Amino acid sequence: MNAAPKTIPSLVPPFTRETAILKIRLIEDNWNSRDPERLARGYTEDSYWRNRSEFLNGRAEIIAFLKRKWTRELDYRLIKELWAFDGNRIAVRCV
Repeated sequence: MNAAPKTIPSLVPPFTRETAILKIRLIEDNWNSRDPERLARGYTEDSYWRNRSEFLNGRAEIIAFLKRKWTRELDYRLIKELWAFDGNRIAVRCV
């Protein structure tokens, strides 16, 4: 019995509820891998992050930040929930 191959939906905008949740799970899995290079590949070269009072510009700063963070926070695990989505945007709640 041959099962039909499962198609993987596109995880780029515009988002449906299903693709927004899949994108969030992918980001969550990458974050929890604790591999800064893997996680940073999901962001553009010129990404701009804010973490509390720290502002990061570009992948190199994001990678350095994550290495510092994960050196201190050994048991940290990110859990994200879909808060809202609309076309090209996804809002999440971190729990």
